[in-house]
Amino acid sequence: MKYLLIGLALLLGGGEVWRRVTMLAVPDIQPVALTAFAGLFLFCAISLTGFALLRQSWLRWPIAALMAAGSMLVDGYQWAVGDFMDYDGFVTMTQSTGDLGNAIAQQGPVLIWAAAKAIIFFFAIGLKPAGAASVATRAASWTALPILLLLTTVLFFRGGEGASGLPTSHSSMSYLSLFGYEYVTADRAPREEVAIARAPDKLTSDIVLIIDESIAGAYLDINSIDGVYSGLLDPKPGVSIHNFGLATSINHCSVGSNVTLRFGGTRDNYRDTIRSKPSIWAYAKQAGLGTIYIDGQRTGGRFQNQMNAQERKLIDQWDQFADVPVQQRDHAVADRLSDYLNDDIPQFILVNKVGAHFPVNDKFPASHATYRPMLKRGQYPDVTDMASDDDIDGGDSSWELYRNSYRNTLTWQVGGFFDRLIADADLTDATLIYTADHGQTFHERGEQGQATHCTPNPAIEEGVVPLVVLGGSADGAESARWAAAAQTGQNQRSHYRIFPTLLGLMGYAAGDVRPVYGVDLFSDEPDPFTFNVRFHARLGSSPSWLHVPVEKIARPPTSDYRKIPGGKSSGDRTK
Repeated sequence: MKYLLIGLALLLGGGEVWRRVTMLAVPDIQPVALTAFAGLFLFCAISLTGFALLRQSWLRWPIAALMAAGSMLVDGYQWAVGDFMDYDGFVTMTQSTGDLGNAIAQQGPVLIWAAAKAIIFFFAIGLKPAGAASVATRAASWTALPILLLLTTVLFFRGGEGASGLPTSHSSMSYLSLFGYEYVTADRAPREEVAIARAPDKLTSDIVLIIDESIAGAYLDINSIDGVYSGLLDPKPGVSIHNFGLATSINHCSVGSNVTLRFGGTRDNYRDTIRSKPSIWAYAKQAGLGTIYIDGQRTGGRFQNQMNAQERKLIDQWDQFADVPVQQRDHAVADRLSDYLNDDIPQFILVNKVGAHFPVNDKFPASHATYRPMLKRGQYPDVTDMASDDDIDGGDSSWELYRNSYRNTLTWQVGGFFDRLIADADLTDATLIYTADHGQTFHERGEQGQATHCTPNPAIEEGVVPLVVLGGSADGAESARWAAAAQTGQNQRSHYRIFPTLLGLMGYAAGDVRPVYGVDLFSDEPDPFTFNVRFHARLGSSPSWLHVPVEKIARPPTSDYRKIPGGKSSGDRTK
């Protein structure tokens, strides 16, 4: 029975094995890599059998529980997103426990299958071995742990990469071991205090950073003639809007971009700044500003994007919206932000919008369903964001449906948000920087696949976001300075410029800011226009940068849709 269960558990991972073999054999066969993978897989199977043949039940059952739990985590991730989980993905998952409720709500069937496989692992290892121990069973048991340590060592020297397609019982345990090693050896020196000098002038205006979720910059009308309504193209008189066009994000996943936007850093030193430098909240407090965090994504005081209790202490007011339906939260965020902008109290405000992360089926009301055909509605009305491949089979026709639901989402979540904010808020003497955590790929070139971002081998569109500055003071000279910066930096700037820009708005000396945090949005220094595809760069590996050629960014295809009259859409304009 034990051998049958072990075989069944390994067989249920056959899809990942086949995908890994295909990667190593197509289009060109890699015999050395294939041999290495086959050898590692065989060793893992021997190790799994060895753990299952341990005679001590007090040891065997805890190992069974640990490996089963790890298998469920890795399989649940891989089957939900349709791609392998590497160590970087494992770390990201452990930092996203606030999403557990959404995962269960949206990925229930997938998690049930992952749990079923985990149960098989649990009993395959935990059940008592039959008969007396032989030389072969003793050998397998004695080599079980060394093989697991060997795999962990291999992954350590490969920066956490190389476990794709191996039994998830072992890849998960290796990832957990690496995570434990990093935790034990982590630098826990106290975070530095603010040491940069600033002008003594008292600040009298609000400074706002709006981080939207999963916004493909090219899909907005401010950046493409066939983009959808953003509310930013033709604002009401007296509102200054400076569009920097398309920008590159820090990372193509939420965690990396958000944490770096809060702690700053350059492409060379961002890991150090995140670990040891003051947060944007500390700089705001030092500048005499109130600190406000408006979080439309989470509820119940849950942290996200590596925020912790230490960082939370620096936030004066933290707003979440548990009593507001997901579809209405961004509009509630606009109302709350308007209240703060109208209260005549100088503050730094950071906003995390719900935005347009999948699932996009239900993030807009029927009144904004102007792009058709679209995904089936009514499936995820209470889900903010979580991986899903529902209704997406990777083919062109399903991506057309997805793109139209995404367009409808943007008209409500972006266009509707700014319509509401600009109508109600006093922006006369405030500066708002609007961007998104990362972009999206909708397979416009006909590529197969089910993912939109955070993929191991990202499309360039995953790192392309909007970058807009609203306000910038009622003073004409200041507005002219922003206009010049936006013109010079059109389609040539990145997230890395936002943190030093915020510090400059707070009055910190540019000469002290630049050596640590780099140049700001006013600088005409060229930007590499890259985003980081290996953000965590752990275990001695280095970050990996993907350059984005602007001319190759996929634009929204016009053949996807027919428009229903009456809704807001930039397609109603003529140029």
